[in-house]
Amino acid sequence: MVRPRVDAGGISGLGTVLSGAYIGVDAGHSRETETHFTGLETPSAVRRDDDGARYVLHGDSLGSVDIGSPVYYRRVQVGRVSGVMLDKNGTGVSLDVFVDRQYQQYVGTNTRWWQASGLDLRLDANGLTLNTQSLAAVMLGGIAFQTPPGESIGTAEPDGAAFPLAQDETSAMRHADGPTAPVVMKFTQSLRGLTVGAPVDFRGIQLGEVTRIGVEFDPKTREFTLPVALNLYPERLGRRYLESVQHSDANAGKALLLKLVASGLRGQLRTGNLLTNQLYIALDMFPKAPPARVDLNVQPIELPTVPNTLEELQVQIADIAKKLDQVPFEQLGHNLNEALQNADRLLRQLDTQLTPQARDTLASAEKTFSAANAVLQQDSPMQADMHEALTQLTQTLRSLNALADYLEQHPESLVWGKAKSGQ
Repeated sequence: MVRPRVDAGGISGLGTVLSGAYIGVDAGHSRETETHFTGLETPSAVRRDDDGARYVLHGDSLGSVDIGSPVYYRRVQVGRVSGVMLDKNGTGVSLDVFVDRQYQQYVGTNTRWWQASGLDLRLDANGLTLNTQSLAAVMLGGIAFQTPPGESIGTAEPDGAAFPLAQDETSAMRHADGPTAPVVMKFTQSLRGLTVGAPVDFRGIQLGEVTRIGVEFDPKTREFTLPVALNLYPERLGRRYLESVQHSDANAGKALLLKLVASGLRGQLRTGNLLTNQLYIALDMFPKAPPARVDLNVQPIELPTVPNTLEELQVQIADIAKKLDQVPFEQLGHNLNEALQNADRLLRQLDTQLTPQARDTLASAEKTFSAANAVLQQDSPMQADMHEALTQLTQTLRSLNALADYLEQHPESLVWGKAKSGQ
């Protein structure tokens, strides 16, 4: 039925405003004659003479996509949505998309499809992320497809091939992660800021995501714990890890997990964005962490955790504050005041009693030094007497020196005496 219509494909049927609605016909490919037909409420988005290929996309929800919504490849419109339907089991939706013949070569086994509807605005532990296609996709919705960077398109897919439909480009471009390993971690501190879908990080590499957040009460300890369910992707640990596990027996992975936990593998809540206070879970090695036991017979496996560094700092500050609160500051202040008063009295006593005595002692010492200075001056009597005594001592030494020379020449004079002149 052709009537005025505004949809994702644009505005059509304006001529029927004056002429009235009419029935449109599009010829089919069958050669058999038919006289009974079922009319469509909305015109088909693909006509008989349109050249291209059809593909089927399976997703969780339709979003804002509708029949006639554009299909983009690298932000260039290459096709349109030709049909939408709800899956029979009600768990998802299926979309028929049509890609023009000249762009069909870009659809292969490695092609990823996602909803490009509206604004893809995300605020999480990774910060603020905004992705969009064109203005038409923002307003009317659309589908986009592309091959992940670094990968080839792969083998061309035939008409009618099916693909999964992701909610956004980030999810679509994510590498295949293989089987998941569900685990659970239990925390005691507040989980405010942690949301479902928050990343699980190992030294900058995202190994998984949060799938569920709950609360449990332990009647034995009468305490609450906050279990967080996670999906980990072991294949993200790298090629060598996979090779070591694949070439070992079935218990190799469990043995490796026990070894890592014994070496300090723990989960910890951390702040991913200071602006939004979003939290994420970090897996890391804590060699000084208390020993922990892992029960491999319980599913999902519970991994041990350690408190957040900020939480530990807050506890330490609280302990310090509690200890400071026990210090008798009032008594210490009273004792300090008494000590200062005693010191003041002692200084005053020194000033009144010892200072005069010290002044007298200094005056006596000054007199002694003055007398010594007077004695040692060059024009003093003592200096003259000492000079005369030194002169006489010098003469005496000269006489002794002459006597010694004479005795050395006339030793007999010690017996006979000094010889007279002429003998």
